[in-house]
Amino acid sequence: MEYEVKDLAPESFFSQTVYLPDQRFVIAAPEMAITAAMKSTLQEWGFQTVLSEGEPREDYSPEEIPAGGSAPIAPKESVDAEHLKKAEALYMNFQHYVESLFAQMSLNNPPQLNEMAEKIKYLCDAIRADRRYLLRVLRNAGPETEQNYLTSHTVKSTILAIIIGSYLKLTSHRLIEMGVAAMLHEAGMLRLQSRVYMNKDALSRDEQKAILSHPILGFNMLKSFSLPLSVTIPALEHHERENGEGYPRRLTGDKISLYSKIIAVACTYEALTNNRPYKEAKDGFAGMLDLLKNEGKQYDDTVIRALVFSLSIYPIGLYVLLSNGKKGQVVDVNPENPRYPMVQLLGVLTPDGKTKILETSQGGIHIVRPLVRDELG
Repeated sequence: MEYEVKDLAPESFFSQTVYLPDQRFVIAAPEMAITAAMKSTLQEWGFQTVLSEGEPREDYSPEEIPAGGSAPIAPKESVDAEHLKKAEALYMNFQHYVESLFAQMSLNNPPQLNEMAEKIKYLCDAIRADRRYLLRVLRNAGPETEQNYLTSHTVKSTILAIIIGSYLKLTSHRLIEMGVAAMLHEAGMLRLQSRVYMNKDALSRDEQKAILSHPILGFNMLKSFSLPLSVTIPALEHHERENGEGYPRRLTGDKISLYSKIIAVACTYEALTNNRPYKEAKDGFAGMLDLLKNEGKQYDDTVIRALVFSLSIYPIGLYVLLSNGKKGQVVDVNPENPRYPMVQLLGVLTPDGKTKILETSQGGIHIVRPLVRDELG
């Protein structure tokens, strides 16, 4: 059933999942309120209607599972373990490369552009081939420490930026160029002591100035290495915001380069969904909602939309609680019915000993909510 976006009451709920008109993208689950910010974003993106088989409600009320339980779900073929191992190896190899690259740059040794481009090209090809496993590895990567924070943040942000760029259909050359820029965007942090950006306490005035200076430090470093402007500019602009409240130059809108806009969204999502000394990580679901709100219009709506369409509201790698009480991990979109993801059950095997993957559905087993790490034990 269609509902007019203009008629949606802020902070209201629907009894069933809400979709965009083409039914390819979930914008609200039954436990999610339709906020004023979400309504405004839909209108700005040009959506006049949304679809739902449920009804609008003032408050959230969980739906009961039909009598007799949900419809039987045929187990799907388990995820190919070799693909997952390959993705883990790719992630670790890329992380080791970035570590060595940063060590080289810290000693003022210029990085080789052709070498970096080849590494990013290989990463782009792997993402195009099948990003599902890489996203799972990304989600399950170990916690960031003072020693590996910059590397881990860079690797994850670069992968996300390439996924966004792929959705935006950047040409191969521009995608590689943007990937190199993403890999180098935090170069200025190499000039700061790690205690500044890993501080658990409030920063002193001098430490705040140091943090605010890192885009300029990074730009100057990359420029001194004679790298092209297309690669150096995002180091300067990745903290600029659409509303002009970013830094260091308080640029607005179209004055910010596309690569910088993409890297800004990728960085923010990565920061929201990973632990920092001064904050706990949000799950992918909550992180996506934060970006969708786009409070203060900080980010480019087209870029946010690209991230959301690429990862969905329940991103691949997210651990979830299902309506049958089982726990699982989102491992793929169901190609036959994109509205409901494929979930691998935790601790459940098929009779032949393979991991059990099921297709969630509205009439059968469905996702109730994301799980926090403490619930996975």
